[in-house]
Amino acid sequence: MAEFIRINEADNVVVALTELKKGRILDVDGEKTEIISDIERGHKIAIKDIPAEEDVIKYGYPIGKATCEIKKGEHVHVHNLKTALGDDMVYTYNPVETSKTEAQGLADYFMGYERKNGKVGIRNNLWIIPTVGCVVSVAKEIANLCQDLVGEGVDEIVAFSHPYGCSQLGDDQENTRTILADLINHPNVGGVLVLGLGCENSNIPVLKEYLKETDEERVRFLVCQEVEDEIDEGIKLVEELALRCKKDKRTKQSVEKLAVGLKCGGSDGLSGITANPVVGAFSDILTSKNGTTILTEVPEMFGAETILMNRAKDRETFDKTVKLIKDFKDYFRAHGQTIYENPSPGNKAGGISTLEDKSLGCTQKSGTSTVVDVLSYGEKVKERGLNLLSAPGNDLVAATALASADAQIVLFTTGRGTPFACPVPTVKISTNTPLYLKKKNWIDFDCGSLLENKKKDELAKELYSLVIRIANGERVKSEISGYTDLAIFKQGVTL
Repeated sequence: MAEFIRINEADNVVVALTELKKGRILDVDGEKTEIISDIERGHKIAIKDIPAEEDVIKYGYPIGKATCEIKKGEHVHVHNLKTALGDDMVYTYNPVETSKTEAQGLADYFMGYERKNGKVGIRNNLWIIPTVGCVVSVAKEIANLCQDLVGEGVDEIVAFSHPYGCSQLGDDQENTRTILADLINHPNVGGVLVLGLGCENSNIPVLKEYLKETDEERVRFLVCQEVEDEIDEGIKLVEELALRCKKDKRTKQSVEKLAVGLKCGGSDGLSGITANPVVGAFSDILTSKNGTTILTEVPEMFGAETILMNRAKDRETFDKTVKLIKDFKDYFRAHGQTIYENPSPGNKAGGISTLEDKSLGCTQKSGTSTVVDVLSYGEKVKERGLNLLSAPGNDLVAATALASADAQIVLFTTGRGTPFACPVPTVKISTNTPLYLKKKNWIDFDCGSLLENKKKDELAKELYSLVIRIANGERVKSEISGYTDLAIFKQGVTL
């Protein structure tokens, strides 16, 4: 295994791939560099003297400016590096040519559940969705008492939890109604019990106005205040839905019907070197087969946004991408917050120093293909290919937004590990092998082998094959553990 990597020949830093001790001599393209201090895995080392206020280059792009003179062999991190990002930028459309990836020999089909509207699910789950936080406990109790129905035709029975649906104003209330309606209509759902209280702002009659394409055979509604025993009534409705689910069968479906969300969290200095590039290569494979991938977490595009803008399919898509970035910066300013208050403590511990450093790694999940559309928060995907989605970087909120956009699967890369899952199968992909070996109950796929004996394209094909198996019914680790989370974007006032 290599001890370090120079990602781009223009870089003036290298990244340690293992712990390196003070005094170690590195041979970087024929030039010797002596390490001045101990360096942890994922952290950066200067391979030439960098004057104060000069750019630090990684991935071939600036990731910030030196705050003081950095000596050759010195550790480069938050103590001597700062972001160079300002507020708003003027963007110019400079389109670059993209090409389709050759994906011969990989599956063109999967076995899925075709719905009445033509969409295809990879699960036949039965969901209980509360309209308001007041009935979450009731939803959970109904789900617990109905677990014996899981089996023929019913993959899982899940009661979701959220604290919203009442005492909300403006965008917050719209977000709640939109996301709940999106999930009620999700293709992974064989049946849904919508559970209301009766007096909430987002009550069932109001929510029905947001359900434009609902298959009425698969949805039941229950207002708890209108019945004597809401648990008993809820169980009866779930039993009805389970009988309907038993009629559903998997059929052969083109991968054109597959949509996969792309997300990272608990990132480290290896995220942009191993897992994210592999996911990007996977995205290129799927989109070359007219499938769909969705990239989100807009604040982690800041500093790398022009790479995405220049891959926009046309001027209109470029303009939508510019608006996506500017609107999120305005959101930060409206709340009096620093736009570039990123990366997180865990990111920094793993070797990520600035937002540019994080974003240039994060956006590699998008691969190299054309950006075909930009989606608002809560909007469902319409164009096949690589889409950008407006949502924050928060893992649960962003992953829920991907599910709401009709992603049937979410790929989640991580350098530090996390057990969470969103409403759809959430595939955990480790950036390093030690994490994979330590948390096998969390991690589904290891990209650490990219540093040893595997090639990026080889791993991308293995990941693609795993995604097809999951689409065919193979369960991911979070499903086996019974983890399912839901989080809605909270932006404003609570009454």
